[in-house]
Amino acid sequence: MTYQPNATQQIARQSPPVDLTRPCHDSWVKGRHILITGGASGFGAGFARRWAAAGASVVIGDVNSQNGEKLVHDLREQLGNPNVHFVRCDVTDWDSQVRFFKEAIKLSPHGGIDTVVANAGIAKEDCLAKPGDLGIDEPPRPDFQITDVNLYGVLYTVHLAMYYLPRNPGSTPSTPDRDPTTTRDRHILLIGSMASLAPICIQPQYSAAKHGVLGVFRSLRTSTFVEGVRTNMLCPYFIETPILTRPARVLLAGSGLGRVEDVVEAATRFTADSSICGRALCIGPPAKAMRAADGQLIPVFGDDAQDKSGPETGIWEVYGDDFEAVEAWTRRWVELLCTA
Repeated sequence: MTYQPNATQQIARQSPPVDLTRPCHDSWVKGRHILITGGASGFGAGFARRWAAAGASVVIGDVNSQNGEKLVHDLREQLGNPNVHFVRCDVTDWDSQVRFFKEAIKLSPHGGIDTVVANAGIAKEDCLAKPGDLGIDEPPRPDFQITDVNLYGVLYTVHLAMYYLPRNPGSTPSTPDRDPTTTRDRHILLIGSMASLAPICIQPQYSAAKHGVLGVFRSLRTSTFVEGVRTNMLCPYFIETPILTRPARVLLAGSGLGRVEDVVEAATRFTADSSICGRALCIGPPAKAMRAADGQLIPVFGDDAQDKSGPETGIWEVYGDDFEAVEAWTRRWVELLCTA
């Protein structure tokens, strides 16, 4: 079945469904300048290593200076790429993020930024699920660090990205029909979670924050054409990273986990292929897949997966249908912005 975008999809410049079988080359990120928040470990470190190995210029921002500086030292030594840098950044502090972006501009070989990855995130015991000692006279002040990092930190990052990306020298507005190998880019990659799509037990703040990131993505992608900035999102399931808490590991024992390499692969496809606009990929445990009418691979589990002959995938597309049936408010705003 051939993809046929409707009028709203065309105006919003949403690209066709992601074809995971389409060739995508790491070499396409060569020469691009990429910022990664929370890049000293986990997904961020994986992104930095993959893209620096392909010749990208990478700036890592993190509160953990020791890990960040060690990672940069190791990458420079192992890859022979001098354009890998660490700048301390507390994503919950506006001034710290501003310094991070300004320093990244100074470190850019071409004086601009091509991709911003809003990756920083934390998980810990949530005070909303466990308020503490109920026998005391005064209610304890809540700890909203999870929300501060996972949502407000992302909002700061997105705000700065929307300021700096359109100013990227030599870049042009993002469109689905552009050459995917175009060096200069304007790209925001949001790191959501399975918690953006489904509830996570005893983690109301984490769920709320990641649902918020999904809301940012769904809203921003309706207006790619305004500033020419393309926005994409990843939604990983439980993956083997430092953010996975000990209780979570116990509960997940014996069940499938997503693979870090699949998260890095999906992020690389979004970052390298500058023709992908307004798309989201979920990353989970590898599963047998069936091919939908539009050609996408969709994982099947349980009884639905009895046919073992199909291909296996740990990556599939989510939230791709916002523009297929659009209510009047969104449709008219998109049309109005396009003609402004």
